Amino acid sequence: MQNLTRRRAVLVAPGSDERKAVKALGSTADEVVLDLEDAVAPARKADARDLVRRLVRESDGSRAVSVRINALTTPWAEDDLTLCASLGAALTSIVVPKAETAQDLAHADQALSGTDIGLQALVETPIGVQNIGDITRSVARLESVIIGYADLGAALGRSRSALPEHWLAIQDGVLVAARAAGIQAIDGPFLGIADDDAFRHSATWTSALGFDGKWVIHPVQVESAASAFTPTDTAVEDARRVIDALAAAEAAGSGAAQLDGQMLDEAVAVAARRVLAQVGAQ
Repeated sequence: MQNLTRRRAVLVAPGSDERKAVKALGSTADEVVLDLEDAVAPARKADARDLVRRLVRESDGSRAVSVRINALTTPWAEDDLTLCASLGAALTSIVVPKAETAQDLAHADQALSGTDIGLQALVETPIGVQNIGDITRSVARLESVIIGYADLGAALGRSRSALPEHWLAIQDGVLVAARAAGIQAIDGPFLGIADDDAFRHSATWTSALGFDGKWVIHPVQVESAASAFTPTDTAVEDARRVIDALAAAEAAGSGAAQLDGQMLDEAVAVAARRVLAQVGAQ
């Protein structure tokens, strides 16, 4: 996987509400997504765009700041793309909602031509799930794919009370496609604003599956989400020992490495490197 923005806890804030947006930008979230889509009424789209422009330009760079634009089929999308492209290095990425085809990402990619702004695909329709492989392999600018449970659940007729494990088939499909493309798999927001047992279960479930992080919709959920996607100190130390043992074996010209009486293979090395990447270590 390429060197990507850390996204253990991604806090989404309405782009039309300055108080909530400023509070989000001052949080400990790894990334803040300022939302121009669902959180903004049609009559306030232009005002929200102006506010987001100012907030992104005023951000202090202490965390990643991204923007969720309106769906590409809406009349607001092109103005959103123009705004985002103008923000340059101050903006980490654009989240493309309701991504359904590789062409959707190619269109956004073209709008960002000449910038280093990344793309993220929010997959929240059955067509998007069906085309997940094409989406994840669409453009080099794509950094992550996110599952949008609310819209996807409504389209599937799935109950809003469905447990995280009821989504396993879709979660695994998204995860495999993301890993094959070398990008991040981010779990979508839990449909609740409390930092309760149900929320923590959803975070630990997708962390155990192999996801890289989770969207949250309330600041109180940030700490639990970040914790769920952060390896323990023991896991980090074990990973360092694996990498050190492999390096020592290579330096000695040995074709095999051992640690604690067990042979180390490439699968173990890949897992160790991923643990270290999750804590920003090499």
